Amino acid sequence: MGIGRILGEDADALCRVAAASPLKPPGTCLGGQVTEGAAMPTVIGHHDVKDTKHWLSSSKREEFFGPLGVTNIRTFVDPRNPAHVAIVMDVPDLDALMAAMLDAKAAEAMDHDGVLAETLVILIEEPAG
Repeated sequence: MGIGRILGEDADALCRVAAASPLKPPGTCLGGQVTEGAAMPTVIGHHDVKDTKHWLSSSKREEFFGPLGVTNIRTFVDPRNPAHVAIVMDVPDLDALMAAMLDAKAAEAMDHDGVLAETLVILIEEPAG
């Protein structure tokens, strides 16, 4: 089961939000491959986990996001609620990221890392102004 089945209508909302991102190169649906000189949006994903230490030490993030060209992945932990965590990453292809998040491999990776998928919120960088 992919995260799309977990998120239901929210999966469609994720794609609509990504499509509206002003950081996508012109002429692409959600982002396409970013070409030299084009902005690479930063994406934040925050959610709850079952075991923070396991989540922090897991290599699944890099295994899952690496083939998508995602770089600069950073992890964060809420000091008041250590079960609430986040990642920040630079994403060259929003289309590929959103499609991958709907795939069963995303659900498997999240399950391995102890991510409570129903708490996942994805934010896409929007320039001010």
